[in-house]
Amino acid sequence: MSLVQQLRNYRLTTAEILYHLPDHPAVLQSYIWQELDLAPIFPRLQQFLDFWTSNLDGKLHSVRVGSATLITPPKWQHQQELTLH
Repeated sequence: MSLVQQLRNYRLTTAEILYHLPDHPAVLQSYIWQELDLAPIFPRLQQFLDFWTSNLDGKLHSVRVGSATLITPPKWQHQQELTLH
């Protein structure tokens, strides 16, 4: 993961792709794709899905996308308080 990409607002993007098996169209299979991508337009994911529809036999059913920033400001969280006698 490139620090330069992260500073340019690239995010860790995960896509769950459900597709129909070519030999058994009633059966769905899951494929997980993960890459650094530019949210919210996701050009790398779009490129991968275009490749999928052009070159692979499994017809896409649905794509679920999630993304998370990798560089964030530090957070302080109070976890637990102990009382000593």
